[in-house]
Amino acid sequence: MAVADWINVRMFNLVHQNNLVYNTCWEDPRLDHVALEIGPQDNVMVITSAGCNALDYALASPNHVHAVDMNPRQNALLELKQAGIRELEYEDFFQMFGRGRLSGAESIYRDKLRGSLSDWSQKYWDRWITFFDNRRRPFYYRGTSGTFAQLLNLYVDRVIRVREWLDAILDAPSVDEQRRIYDDVLRDRFWTRTVKFAMGRDTTLSMVGVPKAQREQVEKDYDGGIVKFVQDCVEAVFARLPLVDNYFWRVYLTGEYTSSCCPEYLKPQNFQRLKDGLVDRISTHTTTVQSFLENSSERISRFVLLDHMDWLSSRFFPLLEAEWQAIVGRATEQARIIWRSGGLQTDFVDRVRVQHNGQQRQIGELLNYDRELAERLHRNDRVHTYGSFYVANVVV
Repeated sequence: MAVADWINVRMFNLVHQNNLVYNTCWEDPRLDHVALEIGPQDNVMVITSAGCNALDYALASPNHVHAVDMNPRQNALLELKQAGIRELEYEDFFQMFGRGRLSGAESIYRDKLRGSLSDWSQKYWDRWITFFDNRRRPFYYRGTSGTFAQLLNLYVDRVIRVREWLDAILDAPSVDEQRRIYDDVLRDRFWTRTVKFAMGRDTTLSMVGVPKAQREQVEKDYDGGIVKFVQDCVEAVFARLPLVDNYFWRVYLTGEYTSSCCPEYLKPQNFQRLKDGLVDRISTHTTTVQSFLENSSERISRFVLLDHMDWLSSRFFPLLEAEWQAIVGRATEQARIIWRSGGLQTDFVDRVRVQHNGQQRQIGELLNYDRELAERLHRNDRVHTYGSFYVANVVV
């Protein structure tokens, strides 16, 4: 391994192995619901991330949602949300997970939430529940992606000083008004040489969960490379798509949601539906996707793989093949799978080899893609930082 590669791997591992990485999900579940068509018979497997989307899927009343993540901190966050739904009134729950701050969070945690957490999650939140008890730095500026968001906001407030215009574009009544503010004020003031330089560094990208392999895919596929890709994505969000319900970027740029711009689980009627029993259809599993599937007794009909296959596509391809072998072994007939990629294509997926019915097959031979649906949904992705989106049925 070259010295530069060794440094990049060590930096990525330093950022990710001992930290809560994601404090909010960075995948648009509105797309997922259209693609997955979750029904009452479905068992869903999703990589946990921050747990927002596991809760969102539960609102579709599936049979069960299995949230799987190698990072126990991510599962601890979902467990805390589940405990909050069960034990808190809506107003306190929204203060905690909507605004990212709750007065008296430590005592509320010990009196109402701690008892329903797993041992590992108890130990974690015993130390870090203070994330929610700081008015100057809310929860959504915590964790590695939250730290990046805080640095971005310091840049907005103290360097380029465009907070007034940023608030205006988030509250703009139309896309035309958004485009005017972005074109006239924000674009030239935001995209300085310093920002462009930082966005091309693996150290910076690792803070928001982008490994070197993912950056290299974008550099290979996108005219202008990673910096132009990020710039074009941001322009699409702020100048071409409505921001009125884009809670992903709102929380990133303000540190909190609003009652009218927030994930579905934070809305009063959905909070109550979860409290009435849907929250109990979610279980967490701290392990790999492969290990979970190999040890599960249930057949899975809906798989949500996020973008994690990008991480395995080069140096860990045998692990990717083992994972797909487990997927094929545990999938129901015509199970549906969705995933995202930082690259414009994931041709490496189709090359994966698995054993199926006593024969070695390439996984591309076992997938029935709905490319038209995926492309249509991808164009309207509110997050808009992924290069591509995939919807496929696995034929087993």
